[in-house]
Amino acid sequence: MKSYVIICLFMFATPCLVMAQNDIIFQVKVIDKDSIAIQGASLNILNSQYNGTTNKDGMVVFKNLLPGTYVLNISKSDYAEINTEITIKSEPQYLTIGMQLLYEQLGEVTVTAQKREEPVQQLPVSITALSTKQIENWRLWTINDLTAISPNLFAGDPGDKRSVTSIRGIVTTSYDPAVATYIDGVNQFGLDSYISQLYDVERIEILRGPQGTLYGRNAMGGVINIITKKPQNKTTVSALGSIGNYNSLRFSPGIKTALIKDKLYLGISGMFESTDGFYLNEFNDSHYDKQHSLSGNYYLKYLVSDKWNLTLNYKHVQNRNSGPFPLVTDAEEAIINPYILSQNAITKMFDNTKNASASLTYSGNNFNFNSQSAFQSNYRFYNDPIDADFSPLDIITIINDFGNKWNNGKVYTQEFKFSSAAKSNERFNWVAGVYFFHQDNPVKQATHFGEDAMLAGMSENNFSLISTSTSKTNGMAVYGQSTFRVASKLDIIAGLRYDYEHKKLNVYGEYQRDPDPVPLFAFQSDTTATADFTALSPKLGIDYHITENNHAYVTYSQGFRAGGLTPLSSDPSQPPLYKFKPERSSSMEAGFKNSFFTKRMTLNLSLFLTSVNDVQVPTLILPEAVTITKNTGKLQSKGMEVEMTALVVSGLQVDYNFGYTHATFDAFKLSSDNTEINLAGNRQVFTPDITSMLAIQYNLKIGKGSNNLFLRSEWRYLGNQYFDIENTIKQNPYSIINASLGFNLKQSTLSFWIRNLSDKKYILYAYDFGAVHLGSPLTCGTTLSIKI
Repeated sequence: MKSYVIICLFMFATPCLVMAQNDIIFQVKVIDKDSIAIQGASLNILNSQYNGTTNKDGMVVFKNLLPGTYVLNISKSDYAEINTEITIKSEPQYLTIGMQLLYEQLGEVTVTAQKREEPVQQLPVSITALSTKQIENWRLWTINDLTAISPNLFAGDPGDKRSVTSIRGIVTTSYDPAVATYIDGVNQFGLDSYISQLYDVERIEILRGPQGTLYGRNAMGGVINIITKKPQNKTTVSALGSIGNYNSLRFSPGIKTALIKDKLYLGISGMFESTDGFYLNEFNDSHYDKQHSLSGNYYLKYLVSDKWNLTLNYKHVQNRNSGPFPLVTDAEEAIINPYILSQNAITKMFDNTKNASASLTYSGNNFNFNSQSAFQSNYRFYNDPIDADFSPLDIITIINDFGNKWNNGKVYTQEFKFSSAAKSNERFNWVAGVYFFHQDNPVKQATHFGEDAMLAGMSENNFSLISTSTSKTNGMAVYGQSTFRVASKLDIIAGLRYDYEHKKLNVYGEYQRDPDPVPLFAFQSDTTATADFTALSPKLGIDYHITENNHAYVTYSQGFRAGGLTPLSSDPSQPPLYKFKPERSSSMEAGFKNSFFTKRMTLNLSLFLTSVNDVQVPTLILPEAVTITKNTGKLQSKGMEVEMTALVVSGLQVDYNFGYTHATFDAFKLSSDNTEINLAGNRQVFTPDITSMLAIQYNLKIGKGSNNLFLRSEWRYLGNQYFDIENTIKQNPYSIINASLGFNLKQSTLSFWIRNLSDKKYILYAYDFGAVHLGSPLTCGTTLSIKI
């Protein structure tokens, strides 16, 4: 790929560059359109350890590169990112590259979607890539904020920060996700260990469609890949502060520095946020969902040599929520009297997540290698019983505070990955690896039937059913994917992954009578079951490069979501330890990616057809809120997507995307009350048939440099959507309007924002038994970020 504007490539020799005869020096100077040197730009030769930051003269020097063709990435805040091919010869060389401001040219985001660094517009896959500036200026703070940012993506939660994500009608409906989320290369293995807050983020990659070959289990709908910012030689100190209505506060400081230049790097960032929440509890006239959280991200990187580096990363999130499930059991009532509920059992949720990883990377002349070891844990409990009947009566509550031995899930993962080296002119590029994991999930909770339990049809009151389950899962996978250039413009893509899992589940149930602290008897004996699952996930495709900036592709891929064993519940019709099979999908996709008008416009189109067999249908068993999963029916999802970004004139950018999904069950029979219900033709849950976003942003340059004033307006539209498999809980089409006004200065940004300008009331999440949670009302505030 050729860079815009100045590329002066010539041989030179100066006294300061006299080296040994076998050394190769490659020097790059980065300038703006007025030929002024740009200091602090990051240069990186993709898929290698070669990187640097421009000095006051805009210079970076690379030494000892082998002759060949590489892709050089250049990025700097407020400037359009550049990817350009460079050819290294055996003599010293000098290259000058000009950069333009973001509002003068579209950036070329680099992604790691296929586990290699590649320019996003060159990939034969449907992907939305969001840069640092987009994440900051668009005020993307949680996973839920990504709804409609990428076509056919929806994300929502019931108030506890565990997002249910849907892409193209493939939905996360249990603790095993159907859309995988990775943060800094670590799979957020289940909903319990899920980190939904976004801060200090460098970029977000949203891959749509099955990604089973490279990502394995639970990537059947797609992957959300989140990469946080990394330290460099230059020390930077940053801080973000935001205040808004509902007493909302968000504060995020950070520092990134080189402890030893070119050798040892340290990055520390954190976030504190709090809010009084939107819901009023009429039972005691208080804010129901008042909450706060504290997060941290700590990063240490050591360059062992010019080929080896070691990276240590630790993340933690501590959520405290005084109303984790603000639910109303009548959808119509929830809209008529929004954000009002009445619950007698008042509690606080303690939700502690830890995520640690160690990554060892080798970048060689013939291949690259990476070893990543990761540990995740989540300890989640309620300090007092939580309301399970969502009413002011003392009918049912849930107790799960049995000490940190219980409800404290842990996951260990290990991946060894090999890939082709940095040179870009090779006809054959590949990636291969092995992956292992161990999951330990001990769960203990009591369903308590209180003083008013007999009003709900129980034969007695003031007793508890205590359910205990201990789950252990071990798994491994072997995978590989390659791209082979069979002609000057034609690539063939092929990949295959094999997964194996072994699950073991132990269940035990006890009856306890108030106020006796000792259970009287066991209603479910101590029982254990095991299950084994395997899956093959192939991928085949062709990618035809019509021109340097236009290419078309067709791919076929398969995906799967892991099977399992059902837990213990109080419903005798749902026996525990029932084995349910993995979901398996087959997907066809055709896409067309284009860049026009000297990279002032991109237009991407895609069509898809996905079939899912052995659909996992979860049923929430009340009152203990246990999810029972069964395989039933077939699902077909088909649709289209459009993504367009254009610089209409200098400073005026228009972003538009449109997604249409028609996801219905071809065959679906559900047993209920000794009768069989045929739900064939019903729509998939959590899947708007249309998602759309139109955003217009204008940047007005102020003085010299990158200082500017920006004004952004955004319209998101979501079509018809259902929240239960019987399609009785429906959200009609609605629009959300967001706006912001701000100033980007040299070292700071001040913005004023408003979200849901029309104060639209809509269902964000609902359970199949009818309890609904509304999306956020009109919120507004101001944000100041500083970077020194």
